[in-house]
Amino acid sequence: MRVVVFVKATEDSEQGVMPSTELLEAMGKYNEELVNAGIMLDGNGLKPSSQGVRIGFDGSDRNVTDGPFAETRELVAGYWVWEVKDMDEAIAWARRCPNPMPGPSELELRPIFEMEDFAENLTPEVAAIHDRTKDKLAGN
Repeated sequence: MRVVVFVKATEDSEQGVMPSTELLEAMGKYNEELVNAGIMLDGNGLKPSSQGVRIGFDGSDRNVTDGPFAETRELVAGYWVWEVKDMDEAIAWARRCPNPMPGPSELELRPIFEMEDFAENLTPEVAAIHDRTKDKLAGN
């Protein structure tokens, strides 16, 4: 199963406070462990929401809202995509993570939908569309 691990934002991350050399080293070593174990598929830090936008949808209308966004505790400062056997394995790896922020911080783990999760509504034609996109992303 694949999971996304969100590193939740803090006041410091939203103010653009950069991690210390020690934290960069600790996170780099942790990422190496994840890669060497075949767990980590992708991951990156995100710039503060002041540099982002949100696109709101209502029918055919689109509304663009510039950051920053309120409720720092609901924002994301970084992410990983992991391939694990189950949620217990994901939790075990997350518990090994160095604290990703200088103060209190939080990770949120969320399973990723797989195509088989949509089996009830997945016609062969719709599956073919998604397969073509997946193949293009993989470089095939």
